[in-house]
Amino acid sequence: MELAKNIALLVVGFVLLIKGADFFVEGASGFARKFGISELIIGLTIVAMGTSAPEAAVSITGAISGNADISIGNVLGSNILNVFLILGIAAVIVPIAVGNSTVKKEMPFLILVTLIFILLGFDGSISRIDAGILLVLLVVYLSYLYRSAVSGQAEEPENEAPKKELPIWQMALFIVGGAVMIVLGSNFAVDGAKALAAMFGMSERLIGLTVIAIGTSLPELVTSVTAARKGNADIAIGNVVGSNLFNILFIIGLTGMIRPMNFAKNFISDGIVAIVAAILLWILARDDRKVGRRDGVILLAAYAAYLVYIIVM
Repeated sequence: MELAKNIALLVVGFVLLIKGADFFVEGASGFARKFGISELIIGLTIVAMGTSAPEAAVSITGAISGNADISIGNVLGSNILNVFLILGIAAVIVPIAVGNSTVKKEMPFLILVTLIFILLGFDGSISRIDAGILLVLLVVYLSYLYRSAVSGQAEEPENEAPKKELPIWQMALFIVGGAVMIVLGSNFAVDGAKALAAMFGMSERLIGLTVIAIGTSLPELVTSVTAARKGNADIAIGNVVGSNLFNILFIIGLTGMIRPMNFAKNFISDGIVAIVAAILLWILARDDRKVGRRDGVILLAAYAAYLVYIIVM
């Protein structure tokens, strides 16, 4: 009976995620076209923050309840999964064009932020001072995005086909309704997945890095794949890069400010993998400004290798 209940939660969660992501992408890309805002900026902010809401809820709840391993493991696991699995799947389905500003600025900044996060936790904890540093970097990042949007410096690949314009009220309804469906769907999916994983006696770190990371990253997965299929390449890549930055700067920053967290030594190796993932993505996109199907296969193979590592180790 309990098994059936948890499977039902997963199924309901997946349905809400798929439809919610579809509405969310449609509304966000509509706003970008309506107001002349770069879809890259939309992907790096509204979409990234919206799809990171499950990570925020899980991490903050975990830290408050004293389960720091779940909080930090969730963020690191999600960031690794976002690059290796989500962009890997999206790129295999539809090659993803990448704007110059993403390659030159956002990706290097993600590498730097991930490195800073690991260095801050190297002493075994994320203190309130450490959290404050991350929140300051978040302000710097958001200020850069604002200046880019105002000056029009954020570049977009020139492969967008004309799209039907939606009424403003419908765009807003799609964004709000889609976000609600994404959060609810992710919560249902994570609850079911956590219960199923607990039956097999998995550790908090392993649950955070795998089951919870996969569950809370389902919005990014569905949103990125949906965006790629709809031809919104910048939302697909911006969603992942922006979500990874948001996961570290806002979620860890806010969580650590609420309650300082222990940073287990095992997370240093996971952090190194997260840095390698960001560097690999930057290398693959740097030369031809796209993440193609071959690159997608490379990212998926890297994730498979990482799964084997954390399960064996």
